[in-house]
Amino acid sequence: MAAKSIKVLVVGGTGYFGRRIVTASLAHGHKTFVLQRPELGLDADKVQLLLSFKKQGAVLVEGSFSDHRSLVDAVKQVNVVICTISGVHFRSHNLLLQLKLVEAIKEAGNVKRFLPSEFGMDPARMGHALEPGRVSFDEKMTVRKAIEAAKIPYTYVVGACFAGYFVGSLSQMVTLFPPKEKVLIYGDGNTKVVYMDEDDIATYTIKTIDDPRTLNKTLYLRPPENILSQRELVEKWENLCGKKLEKISISADDFLASLKGMDFAGQVGVGHFYHIFYEGCLTNFEIGEEAGEEASKLYPDVKYSRVDELLKLYH
Repeated sequence: MAAKSIKVLVVGGTGYFGRRIVTASLAHGHKTFVLQRPELGLDADKVQLLLSFKKQGAVLVEGSFSDHRSLVDAVKQVNVVICTISGVHFRSHNLLLQLKLVEAIKEAGNVKRFLPSEFGMDPARMGHALEPGRVSFDEKMTVRKAIEAAKIPYTYVVGACFAGYFVGSLSQMVTLFPPKEKVLIYGDGNTKVVYMDEDDIATYTIKTIDDPRTLNKTLYLRPPENILSQRELVEKWENLCGKKLEKISISADDFLASLKGMDFAGQVGVGHFYHIFYEGCLTNFEIGEEAGEEASKLYPDVKYSRVDELLKLYH
């Protein structure tokens, strides 16, 4: 696809990550459509965000998951669809709504690339995941199977912790700001984790949409300078602020024991943190050439934000 012929529909464009996809698509000069869903109701913040996208050149297209024909009509106006609806339980959790989008894409028959809502751990590698957090991976795999059964061209973008949740907080579960005195260390704190700025993830995502190298493949986000252990992350913060934090290590057993008494969203979060910080699920495997590509190798021109830069925002 020539750059001028790319037309991108973003579903979930007013969300935490979706708004970044819209911005990145516009920045790359693509004709960008944002699904305007009646479910927004009286959410003035999201309505204002939609209007700001319109001012920047995006096209608002009406459509609803409860109206199949409206989805088909929306999809027929574009050749790339990117879905970013939420898969985290402390926000909204709507991953299986994407099955309706798959049906619409299948009927429309004109989409050259579909990127479903992924962007975290690779669900294809999480068959062993703990309950109840495994629901996120199971649902993503259900969507993948539907995409592939419908023979819809796809790219799956996976593999990083969003910096907004994991960097400034030093990967604590109960805050998004750096702790002042004590920091909880998961196990020995030496498991390697991938941290990435959300805007950079959006940039890499947009670069895949017309790249034949990522057709029907998984794009793994592993920028080498942002692969750090939790201890390395904490050390960078300590060097920046000139103060040592008290480090409290929690064993895997004790961490999992904390599940008891938590609400559902909390239990999901603990399970996901366990797989990231104890198992190392983002970094404990090699990327196979047949199935996947690594973002920073494919797109060396992207100057991704380093963890050091991101931490400075909190100092």
